[in-house]
Amino acid sequence: MAAHSPLAHLSPRSAHSASTRGHTLGAPRAYDAFANIFFLGRRRATYESLSRAAGVKQGQRVLDVGCGTGYFAGLLADAVGPDGLVVGVDASSEMIEYASGHHARHGNCEFQRGTAESLSFPPDQFDVVVSSLFMHHLPADVQITALREFRRVLRPGGTLLIAEAHVPHAFGWQLLARLHGYDRMAQAVPELERMIAETDFDHVATGVAAPWLRYVRAVKTIDPMPQ
Repeated sequence: MAAHSPLAHLSPRSAHSASTRGHTLGAPRAYDAFANIFFLGRRRATYESLSRAAGVKQGQRVLDVGCGTGYFAGLLADAVGPDGLVVGVDASSEMIEYASGHHARHGNCEFQRGTAESLSFPPDQFDVVVSSLFMHHLPADVQITALREFRRVLRPGGTLLIAEAHVPHAFGWQLLARLHGYDRMAQAVPELERMIAETDFDHVATGVAAPWLRYVRAVKTIDPMPQ
Protein backbone atom coordinates (compact mmCIF):
# COMPACT_ATOMS: atom_id res chain seq x y z
CA MET A 1 0.00 0.00 0.00
CA ALA A 2 1.30 3.46 -0.89
CA ALA A 3 1.85 6.08 1.77
CA HIS A 4 -0.59 8.94 2.29
CA SER A 5 0.88 12.41 2.60
CA PRO A 6 -0.54 14.64 5.36
CA LEU A 7 -0.79 17.44 2.75
CA ALA A 8 -2.07 15.33 -0.13
CA HIS A 9 -5.14 17.55 -0.36
CA LEU A 10 -2.92 20.45 -1.51
CA SER A 11 -1.25 18.66 -4.43
CA PRO A 12 -2.47 15.84 -6.69
CA ARG A 13 -0.55 12.59 -6.87
CA SER A 14 1.90 12.24 -9.74
CA ALA A 15 0.37 10.54 -12.76
CA HIS A 16 3.77 9.34 -13.96
CA SER A 17 6.08 8.14 -11.24
CA ALA A 18 8.72 5.53 -10.61
CA SER A 19 7.50 2.42 -8.82
CA THR A 20 7.37 3.24 -5.12
CA ARG A 21 5.13 2.73 -2.10
CA GLY A 22 5.70 6.36 -1.19
CA HIS A 23 3.35 9.22 -2.00
CA THR A 24 4.42 11.12 -5.12
CA LEU A 25 3.34 14.67 -5.94
CA GLY A 26 2.40 16.21 -9.28
CA ALA A 27 1.57 19.86 -10.09
CA PRO A 28 5.07 21.29 -9.51
CA ARG A 29 4.14 24.88 -10.38
CA ALA A 30 1.32 24.89 -7.85
CA TYR A 31 3.61 23.33 -5.24
CA ASP A 32 6.30 25.98 -5.73
CA ALA A 33 3.74 28.79 -5.60
CA PHE A 34 2.23 27.43 -2.38
CA ALA A 35 5.66 26.97 -0.76
CA ASN A 36 6.71 30.52 -1.58
CA ILE A 37 3.56 31.87 0.04
CA PHE A 38 3.64 29.52 3.02
CA PHE A 39 7.22 30.48 3.94
CA LEU A 40 6.16 34.16 4.01
CA GLY A 41 9.18 35.34 2.05
CA ARG A 42 11.65 33.29 4.11
CA ARG A 43 11.94 30.19 1.97
CA ARG A 44 15.38 31.04 0.57
CA ALA A 45 16.79 31.98 3.98
CA THR A 46 15.43 28.74 5.47
CA TYR A 47 17.01 26.52 2.84
CA GLU A 48 20.29 28.41 2.86
CA SER A 49 20.45 27.72 6.60
CA LEU A 50 19.95 24.01 5.85
CA SER A 51 22.85 24.13 3.39
CA ARG A 52 25.05 25.68 6.07
CA ALA A 53 23.90 23.12 8.64
CA ALA A 54 24.90 20.32 6.24
CA GLY A 55 28.33 21.93 5.85
CA VAL A 56 28.08 22.03 2.06
CA LYS A 57 31.33 23.31 0.52
CA GLN A 58 32.74 24.24 -2.85
CA GLY A 59 33.64 21.25 -5.00
CA GLN A 60 31.50 18.70 -3.17
CA ARG A 61 29.12 16.13 -4.65
CA VAL A 62 25.65 16.45 -3.11
CA LEU A 63 22.56 14.25 -3.53
CA ASP A 64 19.09 15.70 -2.89
CA VAL A 65 16.60 12.85 -2.44
CA GLY A 66 12.94 13.71 -2.97
CA CYS A 67 14.08 16.90 -4.64
CA GLY A 68 10.61 17.90 -5.87
CA THR A 69 10.73 21.09 -7.91
CA GLY A 70 14.50 21.37 -7.43
CA TYR A 71 14.36 24.47 -5.24
CA PHE A 72 16.87 23.21 -2.66
CA ALA A 73 19.03 21.57 -5.32
CA GLY A 74 19.40 24.91 -7.10
CA LEU A 75 20.65 26.59 -3.94
CA LEU A 76 23.01 23.70 -3.29
CA ALA A 77 24.38 24.05 -6.83
CA ASP A 78 25.32 27.64 -6.01
CA ALA A 79 26.99 26.43 -2.79
CA VAL A 80 29.15 23.72 -4.39
CA GLY A 81 30.23 25.96 -7.27
CA PRO A 82 31.32 25.00 -10.79
CA ASP A 83 33.68 22.27 -9.55
CA GLY A 84 30.95 20.53 -7.55
CA LEU A 85 27.89 18.53 -8.56
CA VAL A 86 24.33 18.32 -7.25
CA VAL A 87 22.05 15.47 -8.27
CA GLY A 88 18.33 15.66 -7.54
CA VAL A 89 16.25 12.47 -7.42
CA ASP A 90 12.47 12.25 -7.29
CA ALA A 91 9.96 9.54 -8.18
CA SER A 92 7.62 12.04 -9.86
CA SER A 93 8.19 12.56 -13.58
CA GLU A 94 6.35 15.88 -13.39
CA MET A 95 8.70 17.15 -10.70
CA ILE A 96 11.83 16.00 -12.55
CA GLU A 97 10.71 17.57 -15.82
CA TYR A 98 9.93 20.85 -14.08
CA ALA A 99 13.16 20.89 -12.08
CA SER A 100 15.30 20.11 -15.14
CA GLY A 101 13.81 23.01 -17.09
CA HIS A 102 13.62 25.45 -14.20
CA HIS A 103 17.27 24.97 -13.22
CA ALA A 104 18.81 24.52 -16.66
CA ARG A 105 21.13 27.47 -16.00
CA HIS A 106 22.95 25.40 -13.38
CA GLY A 107 25.52 23.42 -15.34
CA ASN A 108 26.52 21.58 -12.17
CA CYS A 109 23.02 20.35 -11.29
CA GLU A 110 21.16 17.41 -12.80
CA PHE A 111 17.90 15.64 -12.09
CA GLN A 112 16.75 12.07 -12.54
CA ARG A 113 13.71 10.01 -11.74
CA GLY A 114 14.27 7.43 -9.04
CA THR A 115 13.24 6.26 -5.59
CA ALA A 116 14.80 6.73 -2.18
CA GLU A 117 14.53 3.04 -1.40
CA SER A 118 16.53 1.99 -4.48
CA LEU A 119 19.05 4.68 -5.47
CA SER A 120 20.81 4.07 -8.78
CA PHE A 121 24.31 5.04 -7.61
CA PRO A 122 27.36 2.98 -6.62
CA PRO A 123 28.50 3.12 -2.98
CA ASP A 124 30.49 6.05 -1.58
CA GLN A 125 29.54 8.53 -4.30
CA PHE A 126 28.50 11.66 -2.40
CA ASP A 127 29.98 13.97 0.21
CA VAL A 128 26.54 15.07 1.42
CA VAL A 129 23.04 13.59 1.14
CA VAL A 130 20.08 15.85 1.92
CA SER A 131 16.33 15.41 1.97
CA SER A 132 13.71 18.01 2.85
CA LEU A 133 9.99 17.55 3.52
CA PHE A 134 10.16 14.12 1.97
CA MET A 135 10.47 11.32 4.53
CA HIS A 136 6.86 11.74 5.69
CA HIS A 137 5.79 10.60 2.19
CA LEU A 138 7.20 7.12 2.89
CA PRO A 139 5.74 4.25 4.93
CA ALA A 140 7.71 3.58 8.12
CA ASP A 141 9.48 0.45 6.81
CA VAL A 142 10.47 2.23 3.60
CA GLN A 143 11.91 5.09 5.66
CA ILE A 144 14.41 2.63 7.16
CA THR A 145 15.27 1.23 3.72
CA ALA A 146 15.79 4.76 2.41
CA LEU A 147 18.12 5.66 5.29
CA ARG A 148 20.23 2.59 4.52
CA GLU A 149 20.41 3.69 0.90
CA PHE A 150 21.45 7.20 1.94
CA ARG A 151 24.25 5.67 3.99
CA ARG A 152 25.33 3.37 1.17
CA VAL A 153 25.85 6.19 -1.34
CA LEU A 154 27.61 8.48 1.15
CA ARG A 155 31.37 8.37 1.29
CA PRO A 156 32.86 7.39 4.69
CA GLY A 157 32.69 10.44 6.91
CA GLY A 158 30.06 12.06 4.67
CA THR A 159 27.16 14.06 6.05
CA LEU A 160 23.43 13.29 6.05
CA LEU A 161 20.90 16.05 6.64
CA ILE A 162 17.16 15.41 6.72
CA ALA A 163 14.70 18.28 7.22
CA GLU A 164 11.09 17.72 8.20
CA ALA A 165 8.16 19.85 9.27
CA HIS A 166 8.34 21.93 12.44
CA VAL A 167 5.64 24.15 13.92
CA PRO A 168 6.83 27.16 15.97
CA HIS A 169 5.37 27.60 19.45
CA ALA A 170 3.82 31.02 18.78
CA PHE A 171 0.02 30.84 18.45
CA GLY A 172 -0.11 32.56 15.04
CA TRP A 173 2.25 30.04 13.48
CA GLN A 174 0.36 27.15 15.08
CA LEU A 175 -2.95 28.45 13.73
CA LEU A 176 -1.54 28.77 10.21
CA ALA A 177 -0.10 25.26 10.43
CA ARG A 178 -3.42 23.85 11.62
CA LEU A 179 -5.36 25.52 8.80
CA HIS A 180 -3.20 23.85 6.16
CA GLY A 181 -2.66 20.51 7.90
CA TYR A 182 1.04 21.23 8.32
CA ASP A 183 0.82 20.27 11.97
CA ARG A 184 -0.02 16.70 10.89
CA MET A 185 3.08 16.64 8.71
CA ALA A 186 5.16 17.72 11.72
CA GLN A 187 3.96 14.60 13.56
CA ALA A 188 4.53 12.17 10.68
CA VAL A 189 8.16 11.19 11.37
CA PRO A 190 8.37 11.26 15.18
CA GLU A 191 11.38 8.94 15.58
CA LEU A 192 13.67 10.29 12.89
CA GLU A 193 16.65 10.74 15.21
CA ARG A 194 16.36 7.19 16.53
CA MET A 195 16.05 5.69 13.03
CA ILE A 196 19.12 7.57 11.82
CA ALA A 197 21.17 6.44 14.83
CA GLU A 198 20.04 2.84 14.33
CA THR A 199 21.15 2.79 10.69
CA ASP A 200 24.82 3.23 11.65
CA PHE A 201 25.14 7.00 11.50
CA ASP A 202 27.20 8.81 14.11
CA HIS A 203 27.30 12.32 15.62
CA VAL A 204 23.53 12.73 15.37
CA ALA A 205 22.47 16.32 16.06
CA THR A 206 19.28 18.30 15.64
CA GLY A 207 18.37 21.90 14.90
CA VAL A 208 15.69 24.24 13.58
CA ALA A 209 15.66 26.14 10.28
CA ALA A 210 13.06 28.78 11.11
CA PRO A 211 10.20 29.06 10.70
CA TRP A 212 8.92 25.75 9.35
CA LEU A 213 11.68 23.14 9.38
CA ARG A 214 13.60 21.03 11.86
CA TYR A 215 16.55 18.95 10.79
CA VAL A 216 18.62 15.99 11.87
CA ARG A 217 22.27 15.94 10.84
CA ALA A 218 24.52 12.89 11.12
CA VAL A 219 27.78 11.47 9.78
CA LYS A 220 28.35 8.13 8.10
CA THR A 221 30.43 6.08 10.47
CA ILE A 222 33.78 5.07 9.05
CA ASP A 223 33.87 1.30 9.20
CA PRO A 224 36.91 -0.02 11.12
CA MET A 225 39.67 -1.67 9.16
CA PRO A 226 39.44 -5.47 9.23
CA GLN A 227 41.92 -7.13 11.55
